[in-house]
Amino acid sequence: MIDLNADLGEGFGRWQLTDDDALLTSVTSANIACGFHAGDPVIMRRVCEHAAAAGVRIGAQVSYRDLAGFGRRSMDVPPADLAAEVAYQIGALEIFARAAGAAVGYVKPHGALYNRCVRDPGQAAAVVEGVRLAGTPLPVLGLPGSELHAAAAASGLPAINEAFADRGYRPDGTLVPRSEPGALLDDAERVVARCLAIARGEEVSAVDGEPLRLPARSLCLHGDTPGAAGLARRIRAELDGAGITVRAFA
Repeated sequence: MIDLNADLGEGFGRWQLTDDDALLTSVTSANIACGFHAGDPVIMRRVCEHAAAAGVRIGAQVSYRDLAGFGRRSMDVPPADLAAEVAYQIGALEIFARAAGAAVGYVKPHGALYNRCVRDPGQAAAVVEGVRLAGTPLPVLGLPGSELHAAAAASGLPAINEAFADRGYRPDGTLVPRSEPGALLDDAERVVARCLAIARGEEVSAVDGEPLRLPARSLCLHGDTPGAAGLARRIRAELDGAGITVRAFA
C-alpha cells in the first residue's frame, strides 16, 4: 500500500504552474500551497473544491514567506514567528477545505523549509509547534529520520515517511540540492521503476550509485516537473497494475 502525493495550487493570480485538475485524477493526496510560496485565496478555494470532489486528501503545504523565491530560499525565521506563520497557513487552507466539505488532513513543509527541517531541530520544532497551534494534531509528512519527524514524535504527532519519485538522493537518504547535478530525474522510465521499487520495499540507487532503501508510506511527484500530469497517470497505472494499493495515508 502506498500514497501518491503531488504539490498543487502553485500559482498566483493569472499565473499557474501546476496542472491541478489533471494531477487530481491520479494522486491520492494533494499538497496545496497556502499563499506563502505560491497560491492565493481563489486558487486555494478552487483546488480544495476539486480535490474534495475527486476524493483526494487535502494537505497544507506550508512554507517560508517567499513568493519571489518560490519558497526555495532558506531563511532564519525566529521559531515563534515561524510557528505562527505555519499555523496561519494551515488555518487559511482549513477555511476552504471545510467550505468544500472536507478538512485539512496533514501538513508538509515546502522547499527550503522542508530541507531545513531535515537537519535543523529549532526550525523543525517551530513547524510542529505551528501544527499544534492550528488546533488539530495533524500528521506531518517528511523525510525518514529527519529532525521534523523527531519533533513530531516528541509532540505526539504522527510522522509519515515520504520518498520522492523525481528527485536525486545522497547516500545518507537526504535529497541532492537542486543546485547540484543529479538533483532532478528527467527519465520517465527511471522514475516509474523507482516508484515501483519503493512501493515494494526494494532498494534504489543514490546519486553515486550506492544502494539505498527508502522506507515510505507516501510517494511525492512534483507538480511543477515538466510533463508531471502524464507521468503521474503512468505511475498510478503501473502501481495499480502491479497490484499495489494506492490510498491516502491520512
